[in-house]
Amino acid sequence: MTGHTQNEVTIAAPVDLVWDMTNDVANWTQLFTEYASVEILSEEGNCTTFRLTMHPDDNGTVWSWVSQRETDRDALTVRARRIETGPFAHMNILWRYEKVLEGTRMVWTQDFAMKPDAPVDDDWMTDNINRNSKVQMALIRDRIEQAATERRPAPMLSD
Repeated sequence: MTGHTQNEVTIAAPVDLVWDMTNDVANWTQLFTEYASVEILSEEGNCTTFRLTMHPDDNGTVWSWVSQRETDRDALTVRARRIETGPFAHMNILWRYEKVLEGTRMVWTQDFAMKPDAPVDDDWMTDNINRNSKVQMALIRDRIEQAATERRPAPMLSD
């Protein structure tokens, strides 16, 4: 059995701003609330390898892993995978961006499997990822929309 999730959010901001902010991995601690730190390990062209460390969970456990992201600006996609898989047998993520009338639609698709000795199974992790993705996407939407508002020129006042 394997896990699969797909979550999306529409952000009232131009695709360039959404792309730039969500692919600035070094600043993810300002965008996501779940990450305590990000360490960039290497950058080669459109490929970034980095370590993410989460804030402690309810049991005080700090989760950390190494991932690799490859961006394709022309296709408006990002493919990511965990290099240090931890409890996962594999974890692959596809981020897709689409210009829509309301701004930008961002879609996260995650395909994974838990190791047999993992503390949770695929169903538990699917529910967890779906629940957490909705929270994080809403926060990202709000932060990017705030940034978009701050970048708009002030309206001209007429006499």
